[in-house]
Amino acid sequence: MRDTLLIAVYAFAGAAATGLAGAAVLRLIRRRSLTASLAVVSAVGIVAMLAGTLAVAWAMFLNSHDLTVVTTVVAMAAVVSMATALLLGRWVVARSRELVVAARSFGDGGSFAAPDGPTTAELQSLSRELAATSARLAESRERERALETSRRELVAWISHDLRTPLAGLRAMSEALEDGVAADPDRYLKQMRTEVERLNDMVGDLFELSRIHAGTLPLTPTRLSLYDLVGDALAGADPLAREHGVRLVGGRVEQVPVEVDGKEMSRVLGNLLVNAIRRTPADGTVAIAAERTAEGVVLSVTDACGGIPEEDLPRVFDTGWRGTHARTPPAGAGLGLAIVRGIVEAHQGRATVRNIPGGCRFEVVLPAAAS
Repeated sequence: MRDTLLIAVYAFAGAAATGLAGAAVLRLIRRRSLTASLAVVSAVGIVAMLAGTLAVAWAMFLNSHDLTVVTTVVAMAAVVSMATALLLGRWVVARSRELVVAARSFGDGGSFAAPDGPTTAELQSLSRELAATSARLAESRERERALETSRRELVAWISHDLRTPLAGLRAMSEALEDGVAADPDRYLKQMRTEVERLNDMVGDLFELSRIHAGTLPLTPTRLSLYDLVGDALAGADPLAREHGVRLVGGRVEQVPVEVDGKEMSRVLGNLLVNAIRRTPADGTVAIAAERTAEGVVLSVTDACGGIPEEDLPRVFDTGWRGTHARTPPAGAGLGLAIVRGIVEAHQGRATVRNIPGGCRFEVVLPAAAS
């Protein structure tokens, strides 16, 4: 028992010294190739075994023949172990380089394609993560391109819509200044109308900028949707009369909601104005509100004749105004974008779909706690 304990102590001492030396070497080459690290690990195992054997041989006074035999066996094992470590290291390094090349391709704007052939579980997991990252980057690039296109269209439309009233204001002011205006009061009234139009456009742009920046201030209070709809119908009634459109609001339940009254009134107003302007004379615009399993659903239905299917995904985009037949006489296509922004700020969603003879806009809001 005592001899066994001594052998264990001497073997451990020799192996421990070798292990410490190997750890020091690994620290020095930690930034080198994986092949070098595997070679060091393999060498540490062989040298540790040899050191332990030599320590035991010295303590037990083994004869030279036995020591030579043991040393030869260890040397052969060292050759095989080193060759195996080098082959494994070169294979792992090769797979890593292929992964680097594949990763560089999607970093330059392409898509990631995992290298073919078998690989380690860790590299396979890394490939899956890179593939997922590549997909997210592709989606992000697509959203960025869509936003850039939307911004360019918005700038073009805003420039056009600003130029028209400004040109009219300039012409009318010059006519008044030169004293050639046949009816100055009519000119002044028209100038006021154009100024109000410009003010509305600037207000919409400011609202939209706050929505996109995530700085839209909300003060949610418990309100009855019935009251909100009633106020919105009263505000839109003069425009409906001007266009000869009937407003119907008979299917509105008295459902409580937790919303910012001012902002939600703007949502309802924008939806009603949008529907009235696109509904022909003698048409009907209907508004309804009800509680469902999804929450509170507010809908505005018009008689615009429908929206082309290819345009439905873009209805709530900034600056979208559809075909020339659906383009309103005023506005820069910001109303529906503002609707979506305000609704989403309330943790809701805004959708649109075609129905026979027109389209139906729906706003789904979380129901207020009972």
